[in-house]
Amino acid sequence: MESQIDFFEWLEPDVALKILTCLDDAADLVRASAVSRYWQNIVVSNGLSKKLCMRTFPELATITRVVEPSHDNSGETERDHRVYASLSRAFTTFPLANCIANPVSASSTDRYPAESIINTMVPMNSFLRRGSYWSSRGSDDPETPETLVYNLTASFCVITEINLHPFQDLYDWGFPVYSSGFVRFRMGHPESWRELNYDFIEAQECADDKFIWTYTSPVYPMAQENLLQRFKLPEPVVCIGGYLQIELLGRVQKACDDKYYICVAHVQAIGQKLSPAFSVEFSEPPNDLSLKYDAEEFGSLLSTCGSVSRAKPSLRIAKNSGVLD
Repeated sequence: MESQIDFFEWLEPDVALKILTCLDDAADLVRASAVSRYWQNIVVSNGLSKKLCMRTFPELATITRVVEPSHDNSGETERDHRVYASLSRAFTTFPLANCIANPVSASSTDRYPAESIINTMVPMNSFLRRGSYWSSRGSDDPETPETLVYNLTASFCVITEINLHPFQDLYDWGFPVYSSGFVRFRMGHPESWRELNYDFIEAQECADDKFIWTYTSPVYPMAQENLLQRFKLPEPVVCIGGYLQIELLGRVQKACDDKYYICVAHVQAIGQKLSPAFSVEFSEPPNDLSLKYDAEEFGSLLSTCGSVSRAKPSLRIAKNSGVLD
């Protein structure tokens, strides 16, 4: 029988590591770790799966601990490899959906509750022949900004684009559209989770200062048109904490009272919900952030996505390397 030689073992360790570091696809990295124990040792001991995740999503650098209850006795490097390799797989297989769960606050509301931020959850311009939208208070200054804050469907998710539909008043002369001039987005987590046990909408109070915003998007121009306008982020963003702020900059439309208003009919945040397979936990001190991984839920979600039946060979390799152990 012809003997086989692993050419990697003939290379200097630094050279072998350099080659594997060039892999920029998580699936390729998992397959490489399954070639031999020597290859696997290079991938796992050098934390290449974690480093690849960090390169793709710099927001993950804030995670201080990884928790995997089903493998409490495993070593740190093996655990990190399993968790981050599985997380990379989730980024490429979990389906896209609207990730907005609930509104939290609006910086102002003109006529509460008829023009509440709650109306922006409904994807229609009118409801029962009445306008369904959020409206700011009127302002004499067209530069007065407004903000809307939403809770996302999970404390750990990936957001790729945010969509806004400005409101058009079909009962006013000229059918005006009350869009903002520009828009910007922020994502983050509460400064204190206890302070969110409060109804900011009912109190008509702004909750902007209750959050730490860890991501800020570029400023996008908004068209004064009655349509769902899509704002794709430069790169997908991991939202750690599960909160989104929409900052509406500049006013372009006056109402009959000669004041400027901004009105929004519907909001979407398109992305991937990573829970319950992955979740984050904040603890004291505030900078202590844990990533929790549930391998059983991860396998179940992959089955739901249909990836198991489409990729049996790759799943077998992943299990051999410990990703789905």
